Amino acid sequence: MQPKKVAILTAGGLAPCLSAAIGDLVQRYTEVLPSTEIICYRSGYKGLLLGDSIKVTPELRTQAGLLHKFGGSPIGNSRVKLTNISDCVKRGLVKEGQDPRRVAADQLVRDGIDVLHTIGGDDTSTAAADLAAFLRTNNYRLTVVGLPKTIDNDIIPVRQSLGAWTAAEQGALFFRNIVTELGSSPRMLIIHEVMGRHCGWLAAATAQDYMKIVDAGSYAPGFGLIKERYAVHGLYLPELKFDIAAEADRLRRIFDQLGNINLFISEGACVPEIVAELEKRGEKVQRDPFGHVKLDTINPGKWFGDRFSKLLGAEKVMVQKSGYFARSASANARDLQLIKKCADKAVACALTDTSGLVGQDEERGDELRAVEFPRVKGGKAFDVGTPWFREMMARLGQPVVPASGCHG
Repeated sequence: MQPKKVAILTAGGLAPCLSAAIGDLVQRYTEVLPSTEIICYRSGYKGLLLGDSIKVTPELRTQAGLLHKFGGSPIGNSRVKLTNISDCVKRGLVKEGQDPRRVAADQLVRDGIDVLHTIGGDDTSTAAADLAAFLRTNNYRLTVVGLPKTIDNDIIPVRQSLGAWTAAEQGALFFRNIVTELGSSPRMLIIHEVMGRHCGWLAAATAQDYMKIVDAGSYAPGFGLIKERYAVHGLYLPELKFDIAAEADRLRRIFDQLGNINLFISEGACVPEIVAELEKRGEKVQRDPFGHVKLDTINPGKWFGDRFSKLLGAEKVMVQKSGYFARSASANARDLQLIKKCADKAVACALTDTSGLVGQDEERGDELRAVEFPRVKGGKAFDVGTPWFREMMARLGQPVVPASGCHG
């Protein structure tokens, strides 16, 4: 197959891979099939529904390599669920009585698209798969090749999603500065809330990267600036069971000795318990078009802070969220290598009419391939039995008890 026209879109939240992935796709097509016309839909599926796109001109092709230096997405993102008709109507993306899938399909047909490249998480990929299936029932062949984007690193069965390594590195750099607030008040409790709705991988990887920074640092014990004060003292993930009262007993001993405590939490830790508390009080929990709880409205970090501050006797509590800082960065060298491999494979798949989500398939020996869309799902749990994680938790003196939810 030699596609005549290719479309690219980015969707969902930002991640440190979007710009680089767009640049690599454009560069690869220019190398292997320069006659291919490329367009980009603005703001993801919103642009597709509205027919809002830009043409990748020869001038833009020469600039594609510069995208490696940028975070975010130069073509814009949005969160649109094509099967959520009422939401699409409410937002003015389709008219009353229209099926968003039909509107999107008709736009692809009008634009003459042979291959659609989506760069996003599981919701983006499954939406693209639904769209391709819808088109096939209407005798229009569309090859859909996705690239896995999510800093949570929670796509089944993809080993490593694009941008996640960078997000962990950036979250660690973020906390390197925030931690100096430890001296702003006696008995200071600092909570670092890290993104990760269902999966604790990012919080764990961020803590690991931060601990490397702490280990490499120089300190001034005579001024009370000792390594232990800058360390991570507790880490809480959706995959871990923990008793807040028991943890408070452990942390109080550290608090009494050092005068400060630094905790890392995944934003998904204890969410079911928080939601249950809110609903019991009669409060309405806000959700996005995909049905996910809007985590910024329930504030998990504050929930942890309120409870631990009372149990520990903290004089001041600071909750800091690194998510937007981390997800908007440009990709680091490690991610750039993976992005390039995946983009090259995505173009190869497009040329052989192979649809799927390109990534290291954990269920196929980590082979880099187009994972069949029906096998793609979100919410992959972090394996808390992973050796590096076990070693890190041992350093913290914190038990590793796999479970869902928490108590206290």
